[in-house]
Amino acid sequence: MNDMIRIQQSVRAASPRADGYALVARALDYLVENFEAAPSLEDTAAEVGLSPQHFQRVFKAGAGVSPKRFLQYLAASEAKRAMASGGSVLDASFAAGLSGPSRLHDLFLVSEAMTPGAYRKKGEGLTIHYATVNGPFGAALIGATDKGISWLSFLGAGDETLQLGEMKQDWPAAQFVYDRDFVTPFAVRAFAVAANCRLDQPLGLHVQGTNFQLKVWEALLKIPFGGLVTYGDIARELGSPRASRAVGAAVGSNMVSLLIPCHRVILSSGIIHNYRWGAARKKAILAMEQAVCATTQ
Repeated sequence: MNDMIRIQQSVRAASPRADGYALVARALDYLVENFEAAPSLEDTAAEVGLSPQHFQRVFKAGAGVSPKRFLQYLAASEAKRAMASGGSVLDASFAAGLSGPSRLHDLFLVSEAMTPGAYRKKGEGLTIHYATVNGPFGAALIGATDKGISWLSFLGAGDETLQLGEMKQDWPAAQFVYDRDFVTPFAVRAFAVAANCRLDQPLGLHVQGTNFQLKVWEALLKIPFGGLVTYGDIARELGSPRASRAVGAAVGSNMVSLLIPCHRVILSSGIIHNYRWGAARKKAILAMEQAVCATTQ
């Protein structure tokens, strides 16, 4: 089976081809950049070189919603509306723990390697397999070990070398092997989770960080799909209400985008910025999540 032709049989959803993901990513960029002008289906289809009917099918397969629905949820007011109950959403999520039956609640951090001694070793003895793959939000660099995904970053124009360098800086003592065959099953499942699809078993994450970073990332995992919270919400949940800046630093150091959903944390004003891979991509991810949620309610 070719890379990204379809989600594996264990995932209960269809996945577009790799070139379909690339078209979806181009369309998302176009819609985010021009949403105030409310581009028509025909305009957006022409931008990616497809007929309107074909584009509609390709976009919905990759994004999970129609272009029109996605565009509706790009409005800044939607972020403020979704954030209004952010604190209570996080409270409920913390109370529920990670016992949810599916989706991001099934993710878990592989924490046995996070002893102080192991953290100081920075990946010594680990082999990280990596590859660049196409996804619904553009090309992504993914690294994975036998325990799970250890890196997922978005690639801009010509920054693959830069992103690979950052991954190696986070795991300086690890051995790195380019291995698309190893990475592809992880990528397929990761993009299924990003689309709110149900998996047959948890998708492992193998990350390293300080105790505080791990606590913040665990808190991020408890934010429901389509939900939004503030840095202050997380600081209060961790029992450190004055630690918003420290929380922000930990959120920004997240090495696994999408799956550890740092994109769901915004300013109390509702403004969307301060995303490691750009505010435009953050707006696209949030709009897609909220649109998918609206269609499944």
